[in-house]
This record gives sequence, C-alpha cells and structure tokens, in this order.
Amino acid sequence: MTILVTGAGGQVGRELVMRAGRRALVGLDRSQLDITDAGAVAAALSARRVRLVVNAAAWTAVDRAESEPNASWSVNRAGPAVLAAACAAVTVPLLHISTDYVFDGRSAVPYDEASAVAPLGVYGRSKWAGEQAIRDALPDRHVILRVAWVFGAHGGNFVRTMLRLGQEREALSVVADQYGAPTHAGAVATALLSIADRYGTEAALPWGTYHLSGTPVTTWHGFAESIFAEACATGLLARAPLVHPIPTEAYPLPAPRPANSAFDCTLIRARFGIEPPPWMAGLREVLNTWKRTS
Repeated sequence: MTILVTGAGGQVGRELVMRAGRRALVGLDRSQLDITDAGAVAAALSARRVRLVVNAAAWTAVDRAESEPNASWSVNRAGPAVLAAACAAVTVPLLHISTDYVFDGRSAVPYDEASAVAPLGVYGRSKWAGEQAIRDALPDRHVILRVAWVFGAHGGNFVRTMLRLGQEREALSVVADQYGAPTHAGAVATALLSIADRYGTEAALPWGTYHLSGTPVTTWHGFAESIFAEACATGLLARAPLVHPIPTEAYPLPAPRPANSAFDCTLIRARFGIEPPPWMAGLREVLNTWKRTS
C-alpha cells in the first residue's frame, strides 16, 4: 500500500518519513507538491498509485495569520479541500491533522470530539474550515486528528525557542495561565502510521474526528521549567534560567490563544487503542537528538 504524505518538510511530516520503516511511503514537501494545485495533486495520486493520503501540510504561523489571512486560508482551507476532492475522485482515504485552535479555550473540562468549536483567530478559523471541507468532499473516508502544543526535533517550536532563550538569558517570563498538554511530533506520526496500518489490513477505519495530545496537562510555564531541567540533565544547558510566571495579558500577541487546550482522548483510545503519549518522554527524545548532533 502506497501512502502519500503531504507537508513532509514540517514537524510531523518529517517524523512520518523517518518512522516509515518498510512501509511504501512517499513524502512530498511544499516545494514538491502544492496542495492547493488540483492538477498537481491529482497527478501525484495517479502517478504513484496512492492508496492513502496523510496531510501534514499546514500554515502554522499563528500570529502571521492575523496579518496574512489569505496565506493561512489557502493552505489550511483550500489545500485540504483540493486534497479531499482528489481523494474522493479515486476513492482514497485522507488522514488530516488539525488543531486545538478550533476551540476558544473557555471550557472548564477537557475538550472531546463533540465539544462546540469556536475559533478565536484566523489560524483557528482556517483550520476549522479545512476540516469542514474534508467532511463535505469525503464524508465517509477521512480521519481528522486534532493535536495540540506540538513539538519535535525538526523545525521551529516552543522547545527550541526555550532552549535558545535559556542559553542567552539568566531569567525569562513565561505565560502560566494557559493550560494544555504538549505533544511530541513523533508520537503524532506514530499514531497516524498505526491508523494507516489498520487501513492497510482492514481496508476500512472507524472514520471521523479524533483528539490526541500528550499527558499530563501543564502550562507553558510548567513546560518551560521541565525543558530547562531536562536540558541541564542532558548537558545542553550549563544552568537553568529563572522562569517567572506571568498572565496572558502581560505577553500580548497578535493572535489570541485558547486558555484551555486540554483534550479528552477517550475516543481514540477506545477505537484505535492509541494512548495519549507522555510528553516528558518525547521531550527527552528531542533533547537527546539535539545533544547527539550538537
């Protein structure tokens, strides 16, 4: 079974390619396949006799999306619509990655798949529109996987930023009133490959929308403290900087963030046997990777 991965240059896309093993997986990055180009997408599916598509392509510059909405909507809404239509034309399923930003973060309990969406900014609205485009074009042959606070060894992310700041400063301030669960990009890739393997065996899946995030829930401040402690233990930092907790309003950004991004992952566990991955293990894997290559 040939699996096509779009967005193979991103955090999750690169992990999908690296973890493919003996699977017949073809990874195409943005320079190799523009997912908004219907002709190019159709040709890519046909030329490789693709049986399943994993869309890891996304515009993830959350703050830039506020000033560049067309770019966000092109990749996050138009792209998935093109992919879903192409997949529908050749009866190929689509696995698609979405985000916690489809929620406003005002819930007092973790969000499950039935929770009402209410995106706060351009990025979240464009991702929600992409989800809807997939449901409309490919109603019975898609899996939408919502993830949150993704980090990995490749690309820009919170862990890389904190490590850089920890090397430059003796103290810094980090938001302590936004809650969520960091999710290792490698764990997201492993989950998607597991779902793909099941389709390869059964030629069917329990289609629909699922949530996956790490465990346990923390804050950005708590995550930062863990990053610095582990970086010191790994030898990437000589000393941990002081991390001052601050409220969201003390660190204004162009795009609003959900105050609560915690996910209820019961459904993916029940239907696929996929457990929420401990983010500390993923953090150690990332830091050890950087240590080996430093």
